[in-house]
Amino acid sequence: MNDRTHSLIDKLPKAELHLHIEGTLEPEMMLALAKRNNVSLPYDSVEEIRAAYEFDGLQDFLDLYYAGMSVLIEARDFHDLTWAYLEKVAEQGVTHVEIFFDPQGHTDRGVAFETVLGGIVSALEQGQTELGITSRLIMCFLRHLPEEQAFDALHSACRHKDHIHAVGLDSGEAGNPPANFARVYEAARREGFIAVAHAGEEGPAEYVSDALDILKVSRVDHGNHALDDPALVARLVREKTPLTMCPLSNLRLKGIASMAEQPVKRAMDAGLLVTVNSDDPSYFGGYINDNYEAVTDALGLSTDEVVTLAKNSFAASFLPDAEKQAGIDAVERHAETFIRNAD
Repeated sequence: MNDRTHSLIDKLPKAELHLHIEGTLEPEMMLALAKRNNVSLPYDSVEEIRAAYEFDGLQDFLDLYYAGMSVLIEARDFHDLTWAYLEKVAEQGVTHVEIFFDPQGHTDRGVAFETVLGGIVSALEQGQTELGITSRLIMCFLRHLPEEQAFDALHSACRHKDHIHAVGLDSGEAGNPPANFARVYEAARREGFIAVAHAGEEGPAEYVSDALDILKVSRVDHGNHALDDPALVARLVREKTPLTMCPLSNLRLKGIASMAEQPVKRAMDAGLLVTVNSDDPSYFGGYINDNYEAVTDALGLSTDEVVTLAKNSFAASFLPDAEKQAGIDAVERHAETFIRNAD
């Protein structure tokens, strides 16, 4: 990637729409919180933790991901985690975030739903006041757990509709099809929550279709294998359904053998509304700008394509239309100024 494009990406306004807040837990914070909360970890150093970040696939990662959660106990832990992420991405041009959180991963180990939510929300409010970053919060159901447990999370979320905007579906996709969560999604939509879901990361194109037809999602998280089905691609283009793709995640989890196989450009060329995001950046080796840089370098994206990805991030967001347009306008102004100054 040339330095010119790198400089454009650096401060280009953008939204991040696929980010698991628990996946921003850096090794240094993991150790600090373990000490603060008197939690034993199987690691004694940052180096040992980073050495464990070599994954053979999604489940391998999830095992470590859930182990890392054990240090998150008090509301201030969730606040500190969220605030650290916001400070980092504020330096990368991010002005809006739509953050996933996994309450079942915490309530199952005795941490109250309100403790988790309160810490995250306090940091998001601080982020808007001090950093100018707006936000939406998405509560995910863990698909490796029974749907009945997802209903427990939904009942808790219904008490906090002022803070939780949407529901999602994450964790191991293989063997856990969207249809397993049809009832809880129907209930969530009745309660007014927007629906999204991870689909087509490990699972086949059929899982993407089922997420659309059964769960009635407004946005598909990942969606890589949607490109295996031309009819599905045509439908996603026709219905302008966004895909929140995560390049470095795909590489680290061995969904692709090299970044040259990342489907972002193929999806864009097909007319899909594609966005680039970091997923679980602490574990996958890069925050949002690292992901932009990785695909730009590997796929030879043009300046116009990079700008399109940034504009797509606002178009695909759950912001009101006027705020979406304001974000798109900010991208265009930044790009125009950058190009003018570079010439």
